[in-house]
Amino acid sequence: MRTYHHLTLVLAAAGLLAGCASDSNTVGMMKTYHATLSGAQEVPPTTSSGQGSAEFTVDPDSRKVSWNVSYSGLTGPAAAAHIHGPATPGANAGVVVNIAASGTASPIQGSAVLTDAQMADLMAGKDYVNIHTAQNKGGEIRGQITP
Repeated sequence: MRTYHHLTLVLAAAGLLAGCASDSNTVGMMKTYHATLSGAQEVPPTTSSGQGSAEFTVDPDSRKVSWNVSYSGLTGPAAAAHIHGPATPGANAGVVVNIAASGTASPIQGSAVLTDAQMADLMAGKDYVNIHTAQNKGGEIRGQITP
């Protein structure tokens, strides 16, 4: 009788641990990345006093990235906003995702599905986000996307 009781406790504990492991894996799949945007990070740097912040939620399994980008103090309305890559700080790269069109007000929110290569670059910190204006067509403020 005593052996049966111990076996029941062991099996119950194993079930609880398995449930915990399953929950933590589900929660752990989503990853968060951030960027702090400034004119000094643009290449070449701008003299803009604009600033911004961005948060990206990434699901590596579905390759979906969602964003919330806030900005203020730009020289004019946002003309466009993009995720660019792959590039390290100090280097420029092409557009990976168009995150906002002309006239988009802060905050900019949206999502997109990336390719496997794009997802790998984003997760490796090789992408940046920037906001363009009429006065700074190449980008007014920029920030590297990092975990």
